[in-house]
Amino acid sequence: MSVLPRVTVAIPTYNRAGWLRQTLACLTGQDYPAELFEILIIDNNSPDNTRDVVAEFAHAPHPPQYRRETQQGANFARNRALAEAQGEIIVYGDDDILMEPDWLRQLMQPFLADPAGKIGAVAGEVVPVFPQGCPSWVRSFHGPQALRSDPGPTRPDQVPMSANLAFRRDVLRTLGGWDTTLGRKGGRVFGGEENGPIRRLHRAGFAVWFAPRASVQHQMPAGRTTMRYVRRHAFDSACSRVVGRINQAREEGRSVAGYLCTRFLANLLKAPAFALVALLNFVLLRRDAAKQALVRSWRACGYVCQITRSLCGKV
Repeated sequence: MSVLPRVTVAIPTYNRAGWLRQTLACLTGQDYPAELFEILIIDNNSPDNTRDVVAEFAHAPHPPQYRRETQQGANFARNRALAEAQGEIIVYGDDDILMEPDWLRQLMQPFLADPAGKIGAVAGEVVPVFPQGCPSWVRSFHGPQALRSDPGPTRPDQVPMSANLAFRRDVLRTLGGWDTTLGRKGGRVFGGEENGPIRRLHRAGFAVWFAPRASVQHQMPAGRTTMRYVRRHAFDSACSRVVGRINQAREEGRSVAGYLCTRFLANLLKAPAFALVALLNFVLLRRDAAKQALVRSWRACGYVCQITRSLCGKV
């Protein structure tokens, strides 16, 4: 690929109109040829004014296209974008990211230097920012991706975030797209949606590169820094890891019994242990340490709960 590719940037969104407006202000001003660039906003049943916000940018240099996906779940929205994308490269982002005008060009550089088509995906840096402030105990759970400091291939055990991730469109289609049992669904903050596509890319012999200069700022609003949200996120992320591991085992024709048993027993012990640590820190007036331990206890509960559900045949 010696010339700039045609690119589709896909943004799944749910009830985040205010943050989406900021993302679109950056996206529609990208330094990229208009004839090679389309933006798809996939509205996943938002009850707010998402459609109106998208319409505000109708006369921008790169006007976005609005689509509504009625099947609830971020991965349904991602698959909808994959089905409709005109670009040979499809780039996925979140509805609360900010980027510089050269972001897309930087993200395309590894593809441009890969005429043999061996690179299946390129991830850019994702840097969490807290425009409304962040308690210190919450900040400890967040950090940049930092998969490597220079452009190059990632290891198979490194899974980049879907907030800034580009794929060769036809390769992703061939490999089955996104697993709809994972990813956010409304208020449920399931994660791990990137694992399946990245794992299948590696298994098919494609490289996954990291481009640190293709950086985005991932805005974390005040609502994501509360104990209620952080605790729910920890619980749901543990659930998603169990589902992802089961899906992987099924794809590879392996038994998952050993994983389920060891994880169940380990987290059955971890949950009360971390709860006790939280209580002790609370008594010692170490509030931040108490909250961190409580979140880890809640994550352990997520493992126990999801493994129990899975053994009962439920997702």
